[in-house]
Amino acid sequence: MLHRLYIKNYAIIEELDITFSDNLNVITGETGAGKSILLGALSLILGERADLSMRPDNAHKTIIEGTFPLEGRPEVLAFFQAHELDPEGETILRREISASGKSRAFINDTPVNLQTLGALSALLVDLHQQFDSLQLYRAEFQRQVLDALAGNQALLQQYRERFSAYSLKQSRLQELEARHEQLTRELDYDQFLFDELEAAAFDTDELEILEQEQQRITHAEALTSGLAASLALIQEDDVSLMNQLHQLRGKLEGIAPFDADLPELLKRLQSASLELEDIGEELARISARTSFDEERIAYVQQRLDTGYKLLKKHGVRQTTELLAIRDRLKEKLHAAQHADEDLASLRQELKQLHQQSLTLAETLSETRRAQLIPLIKKTNALLAGVGMPSAALRVEMKKGPLHSDGQDEVLFLFDANKSGHFQPLGKVASGGELSRLMLCIKSLVARSVSLPTLIFDEIDSGISGEAAKQVGRIMQQLAQSHQVICITHQPQIAGKAHTHFQVFKQENAGHISTRIHQLSAEERVEAIARMLSGEKPGKAALATARELMQP
Repeated sequence: MLHRLYIKNYAIIEELDITFSDNLNVITGETGAGKSILLGALSLILGERADLSMRPDNAHKTIIEGTFPLEGRPEVLAFFQAHELDPEGETILRREISASGKSRAFINDTPVNLQTLGALSALLVDLHQQFDSLQLYRAEFQRQVLDALAGNQALLQQYRERFSAYSLKQSRLQELEARHEQLTRELDYDQFLFDELEAAAFDTDELEILEQEQQRITHAEALTSGLAASLALIQEDDVSLMNQLHQLRGKLEGIAPFDADLPELLKRLQSASLELEDIGEELARISARTSFDEERIAYVQQRLDTGYKLLKKHGVRQTTELLAIRDRLKEKLHAAQHADEDLASLRQELKQLHQQSLTLAETLSETRRAQLIPLIKKTNALLAGVGMPSAALRVEMKKGPLHSDGQDEVLFLFDANKSGHFQPLGKVASGGELSRLMLCIKSLVARSVSLPTLIFDEIDSGISGEAAKQVGRIMQQLAQSHQVICITHQPQIAGKAHTHFQVFKQENAGHISTRIHQLSAEERVEAIARMLSGEKPGKAALATARELMQP
């Protein structure tokens, strides 16, 4: 529950510190005094976005702080664990808006984003404002009412997990089917391309090696002649390089003893002779393998022609790239061949998930259907109590395709005048009727959920007299198990309060600010009497006020 609300520098509020009771808290005051501004400030710690125009003093930051006793609620403790936050005896939600306009949110002094702040506050507070009655139009809200009454939270979570798995698997199946269809369309052409590359049977770097061979055998005659001439120069003629080196070495050996540098030169000549001899052997080897073979030339040319054609066809330049394309085609063909098996397996899994989702959805339907008659009877009884004796609610439920909340389509129908013609709420219910209907439904739902704090902002709009008195009694009953905070203009509702706050404007040095005061028992009598008869209530109004305050 909301134990304390602290507001500083927000709209016409300079600073307020309010402590609420555990039961029915009523806030009254003249129009424009700032009652709804309180809830505007409260909405900031409930995750709403900040309106910078509500900051009157840009020199100081705005602070909104709400204190909630933790009370060991398991869903709140689970939230703290899931978000790696430290639970404490009290949970403090805080919003700060700096002088520069930067907004920050905190949970127990730990900075969080607005989404996290809103998710936690949704476990702590239900804030109902005047236009929130429009939620009644929404099929999703109508279904949520039945789930709350049936206590379907755990079952619904189980269904949603299974349906989510089913939806993901269904998306995967659609992707595979589309891919399989594309593979099937391309299968024949891919098979042709693969067969062509497979038939070519190129080895790694074969085309590059063949190009070098082609250069060699194409110029075999010139190569052979050049090699023969080179060998002759090195070792075959009388004036060959080897002979001349041998002669040179002999001359130097004769005079080597006479100069200390000559032995080193002789060593170098010996090395040169060995190197020249090795070169000659290499030239002889090259010459031996060089021949003009017309069959080999034809074979090399045919392999190159095939290779060049495939290189151009696939837009690549090297043998390794052709081999990579062949391998990719092989994998693609393999995938196409096994796609039918994968699809069959996936369809079987999808069938099982669908059946599991359907079974859980049917269980949800049964629990919801069991709440239809009790909801209708209890709501209609409450409607009679809030001044709508001729109004009646009817709830229809029919099955549709599976969706994130099951398979049920829920529709609230309304008849305001015992006409026997029930129509959707948006077509027949006025604003005041919607407000009272929402209060009746929320009073029923509140008993089925663990939400500790209910806040109503002028939900009594458009009613008075006995209807307002009955609304007050409903809130009083709700306050037996929930904290209720209600902003109202109705004395009949104010009379049922356990704690009564009055909001008023105060002028100080030409500056107007909103103040709030918790009324004593006698002050309550005066305030309620003024709500009944005006600024100076008479004895009759005071007596009526006391009567309204009776349990």
